[in-house]
Amino acid sequence: MSKSSEQPEAAAAAESAPAPQQQQRQQVHVDDSKANAAYANFCRVTGTPEELIIDFGLNPQPFGVPQEAVVVTQRIVTNYYTAKRMLHALTLTVQRHEQAFGVLETDVQKRVVPSVRAQMAAAASGQK
Repeated sequence: MSKSSEQPEAAAAAESAPAPQQQQRQQVHVDDSKANAAYANFCRVTGTPEELIIDFGLNPQPFGVPQEAVVVTQRIVTNYYTAKRMLHALTLTVQRHEQAFGVLETDVQKRVVPSVRAQMAAAASGQK
């Protein structure tokens, strides 16, 4: 057979073959009735070659170096695959938030109003 006669047969075979099923998203059902919610303004990330460890706590002095120890109240231990999926989800969520409300400044000193910054500096020098 010539190439020209093979092409219609291949096309016919492809048409008669069942179409690949479209990927359907499976929805995961989540029971959060036993979830423990806690506020954190401190995060420390450490890890091993197999696992990522994320500690959360409350920093009682968010400006400058804390005088008191930061008490870790929550710890998440996960694998790097889950961490990467979490990073992606967090990145998308923060991007959406910034699109709606503006860019988030993570440097506290840049967010503080100058008069408040002067008061904090005076209070810090008075503590010593």
